[in-house]
Amino acid sequence: MSTGGGRIRRAGEALFGRRARLRWVHLVLGGALLMPYYLLSVVALGALNPNQGHARQVLLQLLGLFTSLPMAAVTALVPTVRGLEGAAARALCAVARPEELATGPSRSWAARWRTSLFFVLHLFAGGVVAGMTLAGAPFSVVLMFGLIGSEDLTGYWTDRFPDWVFTGPALGLAVLLLIVGSNAGCGALLARWAPKLLGPTPEERLAAAERRATVLAQRNRLARELHDSVGHALSAVGIQASAAARVLRTDPDFAEEALRAIEETARGAVAELDTVLGLLREEEDGAAGPAGPTLAGLDDLLRQLARTGVTVDAELAPGLGALPAEVSREAYRIVQEGLTNVLRHAGPAPAGLRVGLDAGRLEIELTNPLGPARPSRPGGGRGLRGIGERATALRGGSTVGPDEDGTTWRLAVWLPLGGTGG
Repeated sequence: MSTGGGRIRRAGEALFGRRARLRWVHLVLGGALLMPYYLLSVVALGALNPNQGHARQVLLQLLGLFTSLPMAAVTALVPTVRGLEGAAARALCAVARPEELATGPSRSWAARWRTSLFFVLHLFAGGVVAGMTLAGAPFSVVLMFGLIGSEDLTGYWTDRFPDWVFTGPALGLAVLLLIVGSNAGCGALLARWAPKLLGPTPEERLAAAERRATVLAQRNRLARELHDSVGHALSAVGIQASAAARVLRTDPDFAEEALRAIEETARGAVAELDTVLGLLREEEDGAAGPAGPTLAGLDDLLRQLARTGVTVDAELAPGLGALPAEVSREAYRIVQEGLTNVLRHAGPAPAGLRVGLDAGRLEIELTNPLGPARPSRPGGGRGLRGIGERATALRGGSTVGPDEDGTTWRLAVWLPLGGTGG
């Protein structure tokens, strides 16, 4: 009983529910849009066939319905029609996935022809339902209230069916059900075809996917810059503040130097943050200038690390200042993140850094010792992933992990100097 009751309830919703009422409005709107084309067709056909009998005039009016559709199809090739039809279908057609409907104008002939086909389908189905509503609803009322007797309508068929079939109320109810059923069927047809004909074309879907990929790449780039620049500064400030707090009473001079280092690091972090936020304005400003420090600033980075207790044995090849700007900036960020990882996870341990040029590529190698007392700090993983993304973007590569004997952590990155991958 519950299954049967659920089916009856769903059928009632489909025929008389809110969705059915919205679709009826959508179809009547299509019928109203059809009227100018229909009247023009009827007038043209009447002028070509004057002085016709009543039956011929009815036939010409029916023919006018079909000759009006090609005119509607031509006018629907206007690009803005897709946006208007999509808005109407989204509001009234009760489409299952309204987000699939395009919101903008048609930008290709494929999209225009698909919109034209849906426009013709909308107008034809709307004309049928609107005509049945305008003519059939009053007629059913007349039948149901007995203003026309069954003998006026049945004739031959009264001897072959029960008498109650041809009573006024029964016929009136049948006409009403025919109107409601036509509305439900035509509305469901339009709702099914709207996403296919008013949705984006394959070319538009590809362009949208490319735009999303571009936005995602920009977000990832911004995330890497924030992580590497601001994250490094905060890590350095945290360790310097901890060291200053430990020796504040026993070694005031060291504490004072640590506080000055914190101030300098904070100023640098503010400048770095301003540079990173400038990336958000690249599209509006038209062209992006140099963003962030390059390998020329490695000396300042190493001095900053020395204040936190991390001594770096650096071997820097000559000519790093003449590298392409993009490669130099990315290489600086890679070194910065590698040293930050030493600071976070190895503490004040000595580190080895080698930056060299070999066979048309830049090679970076960073090592630090591992041991049982290696501290574990939260927040790992993003930096190494960011290093890999930076290297991949420049058509390079990276390896990271402990060496064979498990005593040294090694980060190796290589970046070609001849071009970038975008």
